[in-house]
Amino acid sequence: MTKDIQAQLADIQLPAGYTINYGGENKQMTDAFASLFLAFLMAVLLVYVVLVIQYESFRDPFVILFSLPGAVIGVILALLVTGRSFSVTAFIGIIMLVGIAVANAIVYVDYLKQMLAAGMERTAALAETGRVRLRPILMTALATILAMIPMVTGLGEGAETNAPLATVVIGGLLATTFVTLFLVPVVYSILDDWSLKFKKKPAENVE
Repeated sequence: MTKDIQAQLADIQLPAGYTINYGGENKQMTDAFASLFLAFLMAVLLVYVVLVIQYESFRDPFVILFSLPGAVIGVILALLVTGRSFSVTAFIGIIMLVGIAVANAIVYVDYLKQMLAAGMERTAALAETGRVRLRPILMTALATILAMIPMVTGLGEGAETNAPLATVVIGGLLATTFVTLFLVPVVYSILDDWSLKFKKKPAENVE
């Protein structure tokens, strides 16, 4: 609605000294999105810091957080398919996804590190981790998606307000599950190759 008003007023030539300001609900929405965006950045940063402390590594937490871009793609597609707008409740759903998406990636990476510590070759460890952790990751995703289905329908008084949140969570979770099982292993392999190259270069310089 606000965009339509702005488009209609764009062609109006105002007298000198006159301006148009958009207030009311539009200003409240803008302020709310700014606050939620800050909360989203803080959530990602805090999760990364906690993972760095836990794993004592900067690489592994980065691999885990790489599942988040996939979740954003799923969010956009879900909103486009359902025809729902990006609202405050949808943004809250994205913040929720930070924890859910990271949890699935942790399940994968943690078991992968156990396999590597046991002496398994990297490619074999990646494949074995995907096989073993497939069921827990799918069960976690399916349980959350099924719990959100009554909300995403928007049935009942006031339920339409929370429907975008459920839509965002379901779409993001479907995408991040795919990313965790297929893209996260690829990113881990690439970063691991880079780290091995950096370790070899100092050794070659010493020789």
